[in-house]
Amino acid sequence: MNPHLKLLQPYPFEKLDRLLSGTTPPDSLKPIKLSIGEPQHAAPEFVASAISSAISGLSHYPTTIGSSELRQSIADWLTRRYNLPAASIDIEQHILPVTGTREALFAIAQCVVKAGPEALVLMPNPFYQIYEGAAFLAGAQPWFLNTTADNLFYPDLDAVPDTVWQHCQLLYTCSPGNPTGAVLDLSYLQRLIALSDRFGFVIASDECYSEIYPQENNPPPGLLQAASLLGRHNFRNCLVFHSLSKRSSLPGMRSGFVAGDESIIRAFRLFRTYHGCAMSLPYQAASARAWSDEEHVKANRLAYRQKFASVLAILSPVMDIYSPDGGFYLWAGTPGDDTTFTKELFARYNLTVLPGSYLSRVTDTGNPGCNHIRMALVVPEDECIEAAERLRSFLCVV
Repeated sequence: MNPHLKLLQPYPFEKLDRLLSGTTPPDSLKPIKLSIGEPQHAAPEFVASAISSAISGLSHYPTTIGSSELRQSIADWLTRRYNLPAASIDIEQHILPVTGTREALFAIAQCVVKAGPEALVLMPNPFYQIYEGAAFLAGAQPWFLNTTADNLFYPDLDAVPDTVWQHCQLLYTCSPGNPTGAVLDLSYLQRLIALSDRFGFVIASDECYSEIYPQENNPPPGLLQAASLLGRHNFRNCLVFHSLSKRSSLPGMRSGFVAGDESIIRAFRLFRTYHGCAMSLPYQAASARAWSDEEHVKANRLAYRQKFASVLAILSPVMDIYSPDGGFYLWAGTPGDDTTFTKELFARYNLTVLPGSYLSRVTDTGNPGCNHIRMALVVPEDECIEAAERLRSFLCVV
């Protein structure tokens, strides 16, 4: 057996199931789950039609590189979305479709990390647990950058000594952040690029929440955009990961892409050829259509904005909570231990949230997820409002 498997920690939802096991919530209250970030808005109507029209593709093996139609749709979207120079994204060199960002974020570490006792993979803390597992199974150690209100939920680059940077082979970022919703600005991203130039590590920018944001005319910037503004059209050591799961409410399609540095994309394509994770042809056709349409994405954003407005109006007066800069999570402080809070909330009000400590690790300066909960506003607005009212009632008695 791979000895690194023993380093993997239980997934947050496994911990949550154990925490709530044996607890019986009141039958009189319908269960509401804000614990899992699974989009539940209706899928765009054109998706089913596109899949149906391409259903004959099930009789053929898909290629790892994906169809030129899909890659062109992705390139056009990247160019529009991030104001990249025309033709700066080459569909043969810079783009690789993947079966969701989760598998790609994991697999990229297996591709670019050279295993060894000093190999480090840097990541924010709290974080998406795939980053940590990817580091361990690639034969590296995770190194955590705490994100707290004190640093505006930005990973503190100044807290990283040169000795750590020198052993860093891969750095994960997430913007908008999971769970904090923080958006990394262009100057921060360009500083990361400068550090990558100096120390030679790869930047894996998880941007799967990039299309959910509060101000329609102020979308979050991206890593390729930051590189392009520096005149770096080869995107050296820069990779971005995007998905239709959040953007288009299509989590079941497992459709996304990786784009950036041509040499890494070439190596990753080779890796994934052996990995065997090509996307089915009907899903490729539907994905090409989804990346080409913005109207359904605007409607998606509007629905989230309405839910945030409704929920924050109820909770802001009674809870340590704020409106995030992006994504669909609320990262809220709790009056005491987050696991106790989560269990008692479930027991009294049949409302499930995720303890913040399950999304983070203990460091020399503590666990930045402690005394926080994450709430995913993915259920319909009326359920979000009901959840907020239950939480307000709970807070009035704890």
